[in-house]
Amino acid sequence: MFCRHARKPHTPKNTINFNLVDVIAFVFAMLLSGCSSGIDSSGFGPFQRSLNSTTHGYQITPDLTGSAPTELIEIFDVRPGDCSLNDGWNDCKKDRERSELSEINKSTHVNSEYWYGWSIYFPDDYVNVFPTKASLGQFHQKGSHPVWMFQNSAGGYHLDNQVLGQTTEYYALIDDKDLRGRWHHIEVNVRWATDPSGFFDVWVNGEQKVGYQGQTMDASIVYFKYGLYRSFLSRYKTANNANEVPAQTVYFSNVKRSQSRRGLIPDGD
Repeated sequence: MFCRHARKPHTPKNTINFNLVDVIAFVFAMLLSGCSSGIDSSGFGPFQRSLNSTTHGYQITPDLTGSAPTELIEIFDVRPGDCSLNDGWNDCKKDRERSELSEINKSTHVNSEYWYGWSIYFPDDYVNVFPTKASLGQFHQKGSHPVWMFQNSAGGYHLDNQVLGQTTEYYALIDDKDLRGRWHHIEVNVRWATDPSGFFDVWVNGEQKVGYQGQTMDASIVYFKYGLYRSFLSRYKTANNANEVPAQTVYFSNVKRSQSRRGLIPDGD
């Protein structure tokens, strides 16, 4: 089993400082969970870091917001220059930076149906880097292109339908004015299909925002990636006469996959 590296609590800007009690609780939780955030046993199987190995890029800490659905949260932090290469792909040469986790097994096949869920938190100091595109959760295909991307572009949080290999429709999920300083709970019910029998439904904080019917993929295997992935960095630099794109931080909690909606409920509830 892949074990996410347990690091000492990280304190981003605009957050409280940890005391000794926080640290003890963190260590105790790590021991109980086998050095895992709980995601390895949540229907996905193990994850691994994708194209980022920096210490600051990914951390597991006790909830520093006081309102997360789980005791531990995952922090993704991307700073200027956080690009890497792997298996012939080079983010540095592709105008990209990221810190993501990716499913290792990639075992979701066409004609299967699942529920997916996660909670996401944008800190008060989260910077919008449009016209650079920031992806915060995506369904990718093995040996092919991404099909569904959850993004923060011009503002807010939206879903980008790329089933046909390019954007065909955007779905608004969260307005920019409501984005920061609170947890947002995302639920997805999808039938993976290469024909019109598929569907892709999305709820945000209990309210249905997307009810798509039709083809949901064009390959044979799909897998989930989440964290922070920003592409077309040069667009921001050109638009703002800047040498680099500002750092961004986002939190995730309770990332799950299940055969039922009930299976997305946080452990212990």
